[in-house]
Amino acid sequence: MSEAARTTIDQAEVDRFSAMAAEWWDPTGKFRPLHKFNPVRLTYIRDLVSAQFGRDPQSHRPLEGLRILDIGCGGGLLSEPMARMGAEVLGADASEKNIGIAKAHAAGSGVPVDYRAVTAEALAEGGETFDVVLNMEVVEHVSDVDFFLTTCASMVRPGGMMFVATINRTLKAAALAIFAAENVLRWLPRGTHQYEKLVRPEEIEKPLTASGLTMTDRTGVFFNPLLNQWNLSKDMDVNYMLVARRASA
Repeated sequence: MSEAARTTIDQAEVDRFSAMAAEWWDPTGKFRPLHKFNPVRLTYIRDLVSAQFGRDPQSHRPLEGLRILDIGCGGGLLSEPMARMGAEVLGADASEKNIGIAKAHAAGSGVPVDYRAVTAEALAEGGETFDVVLNMEVVEHVSDVDFFLTTCASMVRPGGMMFVATINRTLKAAALAIFAAENVLRWLPRGTHQYEKLVRPEEIEKPLTASGLTMTDRTGVFFNPLLNQWNLSKDMDVNYMLVARRASA
């Protein structure tokens, strides 16, 4: 397939999330796991971005002056908090319905976010660049993981960073993140994740390093049922996050 004809879009996945779009901001709805997950990933992103760019993570607007891409932003659960921390945020999603929900919520919240129904490849072709690219819970839903990651990496500015969060392709993840989460705990609608589309850390690291990025941090994330919250962990067998940066010019 020619580079011009390649796409990152899996239309079935776009349709699946479009059908649930109205529930993005319901903390008890179909996106409840993301609402629970948000505090730990927001803190992780804020702290590592602050360290990279010499900011005080405890300040009111630690991300002031930074341009951030939230690719696959859905209803804006990450985009809005990033904007509140001072960042100039572009929230991109292939689903028009998701973007409509995100725009409406941001307008009601008074949070300035540039939401666009657009693909990663269209942004890259348009010459867009960012200090930080957030690639959170997206790679397991695209049609071409390598192309998606290299496309996103091409938009990372010198000295910039990319965060990737996803689910590992392991039997443990199949048992916990798919079977238990979808069929036992009913955290997610059945069919939200397919085992064969899950991505191992090395399958993310390879295209990113080939694109000139250097891996700088890796962490697992686990759900503690006793505390009813997510926490960082050394165990990357199920949920995990990776960070890569491009050298300064």
